Amino acid sequence: MRFLRVGPLGAERPVLLADDETTGYDLSQVTRDIDGPFLERLLDGAGAELAEQARQGVLPRVELAGQRLGAPLARPNKVVCVGLNYRDHAAETGQALPAEPVLFMKASNTVVGPDDEVLIPRNSAKTDYEVELAVVIGRTARYLESPRDAASVIAGYALSNDVSEREFQLERGGTWDKGKSCETFNPLGPWLVSADEIADPQRLGLRTSVNGEVRQDGSTANMIFAVDHLIWYISQFLVLEPGDVVNTGTPAGVAMGLPGTPYLRPGDVVELEIDGLGRQRQVLGKA
Repeated sequence: MRFLRVGPLGAERPVLLADDETTGYDLSQVTRDIDGPFLERLLDGAGAELAEQARQGVLPRVELAGQRLGAPLARPNKVVCVGLNYRDHAAETGQALPAEPVLFMKASNTVVGPDDEVLIPRNSAKTDYEVELAVVIGRTARYLESPRDAASVIAGYALSNDVSEREFQLERGGTWDKGKSCETFNPLGPWLVSADEIADPQRLGLRTSVNGEVRQDGSTANMIFAVDHLIWYISQFLVLEPGDVVNTGTPAGVAMGLPGTPYLRPGDVVELEIDGLGRQRQVLGKA
């Protein structure tokens, strides 16, 4: 099942996407939002009931043409990110493969809709793009016993752009967070795809283009640490809660790793896609 949220910023409605991808079913009468409690219900089997209600015409139809798409879930409590998690990305940045996952956080208010404007921060010279597979948590994960337990807490997957300001991140002291948490720096969506729809999260193609030029063309098969390992590992250090998002790293092709490649500037158009998870398109603006 694929879920999205449509409408003006701050007034989005939860929607179940229909098979034609041009219409959906308004879920406002069955859930307040695509949020933690809804995701827990989804893992407990609520999807079958929703599908039946849609089939019977109980849920109102929604025409999606011309509507703004918000992030496909309400603002998460946490956005946990994994750095240097693709072999080719580590190689292009000249760094050794990490022995353990590299973790950092993004502010939850960086999450915006998949086609919303991305704002280049003031005094930025090195704003960069990163296509990533996002894992959406649907059940509390605390000290999972093994990576095999990760599947029981994953509600679904989404496409994420882990926008980064490299000078802020790497040259201004402190942690990575200051280069990762600028406003609008995490477009998410267009859809939240339930975990049962993704047969193997380690066999997904990821692509990014800037102004029509392909920059990233990778596969989640190239991850150093697989999704199930990441969720298990993170749960050893912090509690993942329903509605949290885990960004799992980016493949090669970011501007930082391509000598002579310009960083993003106002007016640039960034387009991203992941197999089965949809597409994003952002126009860069100025903060």
